[in-house]
Amino acid sequence: FFDMSINIKAYVTHYLDTTFYNLTTVSLHDWKTYGDMRNLAEQKYGLVMVEPQLPSQTLEQGLDVLEIMRNIHIFVANYCYNLNNQIFVERSSKAKFLSSINIRHIANSIRTHGTGIMNTTVNFTYQFLRKKFYIFSQFLYDEYIKARVMKEIRFYKEAKFELDQKYPYERADKFNKVIRKLGVSPDGLTYLDQFRILITQIGNAMGYIRMIRSGGLHCCSNAIRFVPDLDDIVTFEDMVGEDTFSEETKVSSKLFDSVIGNLSKNFSEGNEYFKLLVDVFAPVFRNPKNRHLQNFYMIIPPLTLNFVDYVMNAKDRMTKKNKQGAVFTDDGFSMGVAYILKLLDQYHAFDSLHWSASVIAKYQADLEKAQLSVKRGKDDEKLQQTVQLTKQRLDMFAKVCKEHADSVLCTHSLFAIGISTTTLLIEQCKDILQG
Repeated sequence: FFDMSINIKAYVTHYLDTTFYNLTTVSLHDWKTYGDMRNLAEQKYGLVMVEPQLPSQTLEQGLDVLEIMRNIHIFVANYCYNLNNQIFVERSSKAKFLSSINIRHIANSIRTHGTGIMNTTVNFTYQFLRKKFYIFSQFLYDEYIKARVMKEIRFYKEAKFELDQKYPYERADKFNKVIRKLGVSPDGLTYLDQFRILITQIGNAMGYIRMIRSGGLHCCSNAIRFVPDLDDIVTFEDMVGEDTFSEETKVSSKLFDSVIGNLSKNFSEGNEYFKLLVDVFAPVFRNPKNRHLQNFYMIIPPLTLNFVDYVMNAKDRMTKKNKQGAVFTDDGFSMGVAYILKLLDQYHAFDSLHWSASVIAKYQADLEKAQLSVKRGKDDEKLQQTVQLTKQRLDMFAKVCKEHADSVLCTHSLFAIGISTTTLLIEQCKDILQG
């Protein structure tokens, strides 16, 4: 134009580069749309455009891994874990909906920040668990709690053959009532309630680690799905070893092989984060100096009754207008119990209580009483309604107890060392379903 020459192609390329970059920074989840536009401009009009090098996100991004990692103490307190579906659901919210986090959200977040964020997350979780285990130790070291638990241990050792090697349900229920007499917090929580919440938060942290590992595998599988054969990966560095290729091509091939090799390793092996977190804490838990921790297995029965009562009340609130405190899943407690039993190597000690058999016997005895009441008061309508409600309550109690026992059993396999965790989990779950 007059004495100026304008390169229309360069001008349009620069304009599109600037526009795509600015719009992507505003909405990272639109990166794929602008990437398709960039490819279309290159194929249709031959425009060589610059990659924006911005982290990618999706509409399903959910809560970011970095945000959870920095506020893990808030996260484990405000979210409930579901063991079967591997999701976290918000406990309560001022909004009309509850937030949830699943494996896809974690995978998208890992793709945004890179796989290096996984090790950093495990390190943050380790620091969090250290603080929680200190409180855990302080509770069991308390003179009154320790004396009460030791009393139960002595009672069971002396009378276990008379009790048919079943720890009595009535003793666990009495333990709960005695602890309540010690006082409650301003929120109405007993000391045993607070201890249950502590174990639940520990279990939620471990559930989050499990989700991080699953999300990492999911992310790697999506990235490596275009590799034809993972068992026979062709190395491009060997193929471009001839002198006909430039030095830049050789360096690029070496970097490409490194990326593919890293993805293949992460996908095929993964990281045994559970084993790592067991190995780091187990020596401390099993140290003779921390002998008071060895009493933990005996406090599980009253803790279980406390947990079952909490779950039943929380599920009842689901059908009420005021849903404050309502939850439909909270497997963090089961995960926490299984993890601590593994650290203390007390699975056999807890199994020796035959607690599940004692709960079943109590359920059957109460059910027989209810059925007997029905026969005696056939003409009493109010009695019939009362008995019906009692039976429904008993059925719910048995269901929650079984779900908790099954969750602990399945979670036990996640901490098994030296055995394929996936195979063991499948086999144990098959036994549960057949039973």
